Amino acid sequence: MGKVFSLIIVACLLVSCGGREISTPKPRGYFRIDLPKKEYVTFDTLCPFSFQYPLYAKVERDTDVNTEEYWYNIQFPAMKATLHLSYKPIAGNIKQFLEDSRTLVYKHTVKADAIDEKLIIDDMNRKFGIYYDIKGDAASSFQFILTDSTKHFLRGALYFNVRPNKDSLAPVLAFIKKDIEKLVESLRWKK
Repeated sequence: MGKVFSLIIVACLLVSCGGREISTPKPRGYFRIDLPKKEYVTFDTLCPFSFQYPLYAKVERDTDVNTEEYWYNIQFPAMKATLHLSYKPIAGNIKQFLEDSRTLVYKHTVKADAIDEKLIIDDMNRKFGIYYDIKGDAASSFQFILTDSTKHFLRGALYFNVRPNKDSLAPVLAFIKKDIEKLVESLRWKK
């Protein structure tokens, strides 16, 4: 009887272990982001500049206490992002504007993995500047400055209204960067 019982136990163990797959946990997934079709409209008011921005964004005057006359926010509500635009007229103070902008960009080095700079040179439209692509989990992912070097200075800074996470924000950031590049490309100074 003992041998029969032992054979039954061994047979059960062989049958129960055979054919089973080892399960592994699935990686964490993120929600799919449906990005809108790219269509642009021109922002042309009494400001000393005009540009194109996407239809799915809203341009609003910045109403904070310390803002100046031509400061605007471009809201991307579906993506929880804001592009802050600050304009200043140049009156012999371009070096200070450039240094202030660079300081604001490099304050993000605490959380940034890297900061890539790309020059903007458009002689025909008198636009010169720098794109700052801030990699990593920094508060601002992308900034730029534009100037004609004599009268106009414009600074842009992109912020998301969520905790920075470079992996989950990557598709949205790439999408909005194209909109910012379109803004920079279409920007025109007024006399």
